[in-house]
Amino acid sequence: MILILDLGSKFSRFLGRRIRESKVYCEIVPYNYPMEKIKGKNPEGIIISGEMPIDIGAINGSIFELGVPVLSIGYGADLLVQTFRGSSIKPNTFNYKFETINADKESLLFNGLYESLSLWLDKEYVFDNIPEGFETIGYIDGKTVAIENRDKKIYAVMFHPEIETSNEGKYIIDNFLFKVCNAAPNWNMEEFIENTIEEIRKEIGDRKALCALSGGVDSSVAAVLVHNAIGDNLICVFVDHGLLRKNEKEQVEKVFRDQFHMNLITVDAKDRFLKKLKGVTDPEKKRKIIGEEFIRVFEEEQKKLDDIGYLVQGTIYPDVIESGLSGDVAVKSHHNVGGLPDDYDFELVEPLRQLFKDEVRKVGRLLGISEEIVERQPFPGPGLGVRVLGEVTEEKLNIVREADYIFRDEIKKAKWDKKIWQYFAVLPDIKTVGIKDGERTYTYTIALRAINSVDGMTAQWVRLPLELLEKISNRITEEIPQVNRVVYDITNKPPATIEWE
Repeated sequence: MILILDLGSKFSRFLGRRIRESKVYCEIVPYNYPMEKIKGKNPEGIIISGEMPIDIGAINGSIFELGVPVLSIGYGADLLVQTFRGSSIKPNTFNYKFETINADKESLLFNGLYESLSLWLDKEYVFDNIPEGFETIGYIDGKTVAIENRDKKIYAVMFHPEIETSNEGKYIIDNFLFKVCNAAPNWNMEEFIENTIEEIRKEIGDRKALCALSGGVDSSVAAVLVHNAIGDNLICVFVDHGLLRKNEKEQVEKVFRDQFHMNLITVDAKDRFLKKLKGVTDPEKKRKIIGEEFIRVFEEEQKKLDDIGYLVQGTIYPDVIESGLSGDVAVKSHHNVGGLPDDYDFELVEPLRQLFKDEVRKVGRLLGISEEIVERQPFPGPGLGVRVLGEVTEEKLNIVREADYIFRDEIKKAKWDKKIWQYFAVLPDIKTVGIKDGERTYTYTIALRAINSVDGMTAQWVRLPLELLEKISNRITEEIPQVNRVVYDITNKPPATIEWE
């Protein structure tokens, strides 16, 4: 495995995806991860990557004495030269028109990479005073941007090959993995399934587990995976909290009760959730309330059953990273992700906690889950509760539910459903002036969002045909009396998130 020490920003996430794509397992942990834990993971290589955080200070120099290859990228390269008493500077002039790299052909990092290469420099810094024991292996505009200590297999590059779309960027990462670290490309989902099922059996034994089943791809794959491990000792609980999409409850019951023949309990909790959310407008408070109420429902169901000690969740790696939680990753976790209260009475089982979204889909297909479920677009845990901005009311939920259904229906009819990663409707907490039947109206606005992404870490808005958007807008304003305006969100992630709340 490769261990990524994260200095912050999106770069480490890109890097993790690139390494996994090369079939090498990696984990992302904070830059100040304890040395004993680093040794315990026994990595084949370490990568220090990210942008410059505030007041980070120095990194632990013991990292470079572990005897494993180290690649420092971007600000990680600057920290490396500081550790070895070198320095870097921002040049006064830089030739942006001809960014080329002339790699030493003896360098394992750039082995086989002899063509000119356009690169993304981190804040345009270059090496100034090269530390003792290191030598230059790469230049841009005659300035040193890559160095190495060949004997210790320590490398530092001022650019970010993980975000390069060209093959050259991938070659650099692969050279580090396979030529420097001698890593084996043995990270695959077949072995993951086999190992995870065995771990779950050992962990849960003959006891029973509840699964927090939403019907989305993550919780569905988690449910089938655990069901393969413990069979009927898994009891799936589907909570109808009143924040679901149209017809969602019926679809979930049909798939998991009729197709997979799982023990499925459906809990009608619409009234209690709406009561808890009454008057609440802060999105984080809404998430916390919804997360806690979920657990309370599960605890109530647990008391009705015998020997339930585990709760299965569909937590995936981006959830962990974006929650700022980068501790030990295991089948069983006690981390608080997604708004869980601190006093829940369960041991958590999160079998997908190590996987990115595309890896989850691969696991789902290998488990025999239908494409209808595997390719189902993501849906947030708090459901429509975070797609109704401001206070959540039954009226607002009905409005956004119908608008979302119309949006999805027209997208499917136009055969765009296979081209888009996620698309949904949002109800902003605003009303606008309009005209209907010759009279003034003052009603709600619906916002539509359609984005494409691989793993949810970054996303690009989808350029839907204007004719299709017009048709969707007309249907929404004609069929939903409380809506007189429709807008389309054309913001990428970053700077925006996928959801509005």
